[in-house]
Amino acid sequence: MDPRKNPYAPGAGTKPPALVGRDRQIESFDILLERLENGYVEQSMIVTGLRGVGKTVLLDVFREKAEARDWATVEWEVEKNVTFAPRLAAQVRRALLQIAPKARWTDRLLRAAAILKSFTVTFNPDGAMTAGLDVEALAGLGDSGALSEDLTDLLVATGEAAQDQGVGVVFLIDEIQFLQPPELEALIVALHKCTRRSLPITLVGAGLPQIPRLAGEAKSYSERLFRFPRIGELDAATYARDALILPARPLGVELEPEAVDFMVDYTQGYPYFLQEYGRIVWDETSVSPVTLHDVRSVLPLVEGGLDESFFRVRADRTTDLELRYLYAMAELGPLPQRASEVAARIRRTVEQAGPIRSRLIDKGLLYTPGHGYAAFTVPQFDRFMLRRHAELGEC
Repeated sequence: MDPRKNPYAPGAGTKPPALVGRDRQIESFDILLERLENGYVEQSMIVTGLRGVGKTVLLDVFREKAEARDWATVEWEVEKNVTFAPRLAAQVRRALLQIAPKARWTDRLLRAAAILKSFTVTFNPDGAMTAGLDVEALAGLGDSGALSEDLTDLLVATGEAAQDQGVGVVFLIDEIQFLQPPELEALIVALHKCTRRSLPITLVGAGLPQIPRLAGEAKSYSERLFRFPRIGELDAATYARDALILPARPLGVELEPEAVDFMVDYTQGYPYFLQEYGRIVWDETSVSPVTLHDVRSVLPLVEGGLDESFFRVRADRTTDLELRYLYAMAELGPLPQRASEVAARIRRTVEQAGPIRSRLIDKGLLYTPGHGYAAFTVPQFDRFMLRRHAELGEC
């Protein structure tokens, strides 16, 4: 088929042509915004899941839906080694300017801007984040130097300003697991105060599966402040099939049922893998309908594409010893593995292997689903390790 018309869209955070299987999460977000607009209390939301399941895609959908309701939206992908407070101040500045143009600022908006100035001067003395706001810092608010207290002042003032204008603010934060514990705690504390005051301000995040545990460790009441919907592979009987069939059909291309079954089975319904398989099948097949022979014949290309675009970029960030740890986990299988068993395979004690495991968690390659266990954050990473690093099994 013509590659210029290829409807499949593998990519980091790229919205697939047929967004299927996520209706429940999208409806929950609609309910969240509508309840806050009507003055009701509603839990914020952090979507969790493995890599490649569509968490970032959902954040984009949420942004579009919030903007359609005239909410102020600010997007932020948390990065390691980027100072939290100045980055957050920049997001709040954007939110204030979205709530209303500066020429129409009310007393509430001016007060929020003054607290933002206090916060910025406290945590970023050059004051760059408040350039152009033309306000003086408001002494006594946002300037204590205690992050939880000052962030609470700032978000409450922002929520009050939004309420005064009849709008709301949603912070869309990706990779939220990379926040440091004091930063996550400060966000939770600030949002809790906003919730108690029924302010139209919320946080919708996306992160790896350890986020509920990290939030609970930061503040015990986080389970009442947030919902943590987990998304994963698409249901093989319906949504995974639709993700392959629906994009091709408007272009006059059909896929035989056996071909679809094979692709769904190989990908295990993971959204990124479905898109990658669909893209390669489209480019390498000349006529419709796509047959079982067609999809089987391109499987080496699919594996090669996934290895280069999805898996290797993560494996390349590891040391030799960390790579051995990952291979040992892969030998044990795709399920969560006990730390003691992995340590034994690399001929280390649990104490010796602990720092290796911690570094892999810090790099976002592993997460801890339970005490003493670790699991891959990337679906089918065990397959990749076994086919591309078989030499490590001889070490």
